[in-house]
Amino acid sequence: MKFEIFQSETSDKFYFRLKAGNGQIILSSQAYASKASCKNGVESVKTNATSDANFERKEAANGKFHFNLLAANKQVIGSSQMYASKATMENGIQSVMTTAPQASIEDLTGA
Repeated sequence: MKFEIFQSETSDKFYFRLKAGNGQIILSSQAYASKASCKNGVESVKTNATSDANFERKEAANGKFHFNLLAANKQVIGSSQMYASKATMENGIQSVMTTAPQASIEDLTGA
């Protein structure tokens, strides 16, 4: 599992995504104005992913499930993909909890 830091092709914003070993994106960030703040976001995920209480579980209008990872100040650090069932969403949360703290970081910005 690894974090990838990348820059938008259409703006100067930075993002991170947490990828599973199979390449599937498990968690995606909001936009950051600088690479440094994006890296801080990754560190925040590593810190906050260890507590189940930091995960906000949600059900979309279409019946699919997703989650947000929250920081101590209750700001959203990252959001998941949509899951077909509550059980698969819970598996996604467990995956983030167990692997994000040790995940490597790959900078794709080339800088």
